[in-house]
Amino acid sequence: MKRLTAFLLSLLLLLSLAACDSADKSEKETPAEIPVAVLKGPTAMGMVRLMSLNEEGKTSNHYNFTIAGAADEITASLIKGDLPIAAIPCNLAATLYNKSEGKLVVAAVNTLGVLYLMENGDSVQSLEDLRGKTVYATGEGTTPEYTLRYLLSSAGIDPDKDVTITYLSEASEVAARLAASESGTIAMLPQPYVTTVMQKNESVRIALDVTAEWERLNEDSTVVTGVIVINKAFLENNRDAVKSFLSEYAESTAFATSQVEETAALLEHFDIFPAAVARQALPYCNIVNLTGEEMQNAVSGYLQVLFEQNPASVGGKLPDDGFYYKGE
Repeated sequence: MKRLTAFLLSLLLLLSLAACDSADKSEKETPAEIPVAVLKGPTAMGMVRLMSLNEEGKTSNHYNFTIAGAADEITASLIKGDLPIAAIPCNLAATLYNKSEGKLVVAAVNTLGVLYLMENGDSVQSLEDLRGKTVYATGEGTTPEYTLRYLLSSAGIDPDKDVTITYLSEASEVAARLAASESGTIAMLPQPYVTTVMQKNESVRIALDVTAEWERLNEDSTVVTGVIVINKAFLENNRDAVKSFLSEYAESTAFATSQVEETAALLEHFDIFPAAVARQALPYCNIVNLTGEEMQNAVSGYLQVLFEQNPASVGGKLPDDGFYYKGE
């Protein structure tokens, strides 16, 4: 009888441990809430359909979205793992990967070139015309800065001596200054801020398409503005949740490019952009969802050009293959 009792107690203990282990695995694979951050700009546009479905409780995972004004508001949380998924500038993703010794991966390209050089006036017809001028911009230390510096250098213009680049903290500040400016003011802005300014000030025009200037210099690469990054530890513990997110995000980007009216309304709903602005800007925002080899080719080509110009722009070295998440 004692042997039977001992056997039953042992069996109950084993079953209890198995249940706990199963519960632990289940908790890892089905997190109750997944924080996701986007920046208040084009990187948020492809996400708003997913944000809306999440708000309605119609997503596979439950997400807690943050809309940040600048990338530096979220980078520390991303590295620590408090923020498992984010949409950030491409070169910043490479820098954080190197700085953190591989604590995040890039899973998708979400936005290609969206930058334009704008002018209140008609004096800028080429990059050379920027010599001796002041250019207002945003994104110091991220994609916009290094893209502009590369284009200027390629045109024989020293970005530190021949041009005065004045950085403001957010694109909205640059847009407001340009919209209220007098003739001769120049700024580099992303869509949809370009559309916002042109609606407010008819004297402001697109002087140069930054992406077109880049591709003129580099036939084998293009500007990659934003990417989706995932904390590697979170990915390893929640692969099913990540797979669901990437699938839902792909559907969201497809919606953004095909359903302009509805997407514009959602952008206003989430206080990202007024619908009237978004409606005009969306077709020019190059919203994409590049994954796998296509993603790696686009990102690596862009980072290679930045690295050759200034290694610090990508964190001192080009990321190794561990930087690129290509799915299961």
